[in-house]
Amino acid sequence: MSRAALLVLADGRFPAGGHAHSGGAEAAVRAGRITDAPSLEEFCRGRLHTSGLVAAALAAAAVLGADPGELDAAADARTPSPALRAAARRLGRQLLRAARVTWPSAELDAVARQFPKGAHQPVVLGLAARAAGLTPEDAAHCAVYESVSGPATATVRLLSLDPFDATGVLARLAPELDRVADSAVEAARRVADEGVDALPAASAPLLEVGAQWHAGWPVRLFAS
Repeated sequence: MSRAALLVLADGRFPAGGHAHSGGAEAAVRAGRITDAPSLEEFCRGRLHTSGLVAAALAAAAVLGADPGELDAAADARTPSPALRAAARRLGRQLLRAARVTWPSAELDAVARQFPKGAHQPVVLGLAARAAGLTPEDAAHCAVYESVSGPATATVRLLSLDPFDATGVLARLAPELDRVADSAVEAARRVADEGVDALPAASAPLLEVGAQWHAGWPVRLFAS
């Protein structure tokens, strides 16, 4: 296992398409729910403990060898919004393209054939981590970090928020990221005995509603 591979996978410059997505921040800014660093922190905290937890558990389960088809169906069931499901599959398709070049593996090739339109991004993230020789804990930490770093980065553009303030938000959330990642891995380890129902299904209704609203905008900075 190369810990440096985790840095490659989690790097915002990794060509996985995440830069085009705000993680719901664009809709939250328009709705007035994010206006400054404190409200960004609360938004990120809510996202971390809901969609971030779910994504981390899916990614960790993929590293542990759970069936990708079952995990993808579990991700679908935990994503009520059609707009969010479509975004997750677009991101999964782009991540898979990048991962197959970076860490070639028969498993990634098989998933590309199984899901020609893209599997859910957290599932692909876990499979990419597995191909890179990373651990379930590594994949979970990557997923929870993505769940908050995307909105933080987007808000710098959307609100002209000071990048130092946005980074401070991420630093203050770091202990919670660790705890959520640990919970996600614990759930993922139960999948072998209990099936995918052991995975968390934390909901974030405002993210779902905001995604559908955002998808109908004629002009937007981010794809989701």
